[in-house]
Amino acid sequence: MITMYGIPNCDTIKKAKKWLEANGVDYQFHDYRKNGLEEAQLKAWIDELGWELLLNKRGTTWRQQPDEVKNNINEASAIALMLEHPAMIKRPLLDTGSERKVGFKDTEYAALFS
Repeated sequence: MITMYGIPNCDTIKKAKKWLEANGVDYQFHDYRKNGLEEAQLKAWIDELGWELLLNKRGTTWRQQPDEVKNNINEASAIALMLEHPAMIKRPLLDTGSERKVGFKDTEYAALFS
């Protein structure tokens, strides 16, 4: 089963959901805020994709962090931040079962599901 991870009010999540539905791709949605996120799962994603790719530095939650936090970020502190503030994880994270994709581009989804 394909799982999309994120938060429901995110515009990129909405675009990705719309694309999946329009193209007949069955998936389930995992809301970080409502359903939580296990540390072991986050660490597995980091092992595969890298914490730098997963940490969303463009969002409001990141910008609200103190400069001390932002200037001293490392893997351990990034994990702690993403667990405390799941909105800081780039969205969507799509898990196909065999691979994970971060972000949404219709051309990448088309290639993935062709």
